[in-house]
Amino acid sequence: MTTVALITGANRGIGHAAAKLLAEHGVTAIIGARDAVRGKEAAGPLGLPYVRIDLTETDSVRAAAARIEREYGRLDILINNAGITVPDGPPSDTTAEDARRVYETNVFGVIAVTNALLPLLRLSPAGRIVNVSSERGSLDRALDRGHPLWPMLNLAYTSSKAARNMITVSYAKELWNTPIKVNTVDPGWVKTDINHNTGIKSPEEGAAPIVTMALLGPDGPTATLVQHEGLLPW
Repeated sequence: MTTVALITGANRGIGHAAAKLLAEHGVTAIIGARDAVRGKEAAGPLGLPYVRIDLTETDSVRAAAARIEREYGRLDILINNAGITVPDGPPSDTTAEDARRVYETNVFGVIAVTNALLPLLRLSPAGRIVNVSSERGSLDRALDRGHPLWPMLNLAYTSSKAARNMITVSYAKELWNTPIKVNTVDPGWVKTDINHNTGIKSPEEGAAPIVTMALLGPDGPTATLVQHEGLLPW
């Protein structure tokens, strides 16, 4: 039985690299993207399926879930990768409109997608949910004055990632006594469009720990925040 995965925001960057790595493991990795042209262009060379999914549109999310159910009958892996940001700056310069826009994708979108796909994940013998977050969402790291993250301020983005971390914990608790495992991964400082390619890791390096958590065995953890180097504090 072929393993089926959906990766949101997979037309480029980390999401695209994760889909490619999963495909190399024999997984049917569905490229999820809101732009149909870019999504199909990303999926075509890999020989992978594409589904349009815009996290901010309820009808789009429901349609994607219905298509996956119709074509595959279940979902084994959900990778909530899609995310947006706004420029760094002091919290006092952050507008409510900017924060609301970031939260629509990074927080509310993740909840909408997870809820829509959860019935299909429950049909999997070993469902996996991987939420792609950031060390910048760790409260422990944010309050460490000796850590490189101390001077970085981005209220909308960092608080949305902290919320995504709690989303992971919440679903993991609900699904604690099921085969479904829910974890969060920090891919690290990766060269992507979101940071104007200023990162130090390649998308493939950033995707590696995501794929590891997506392919966890039955004895793997749930409710963790990890990066390539190991566990991170919440």
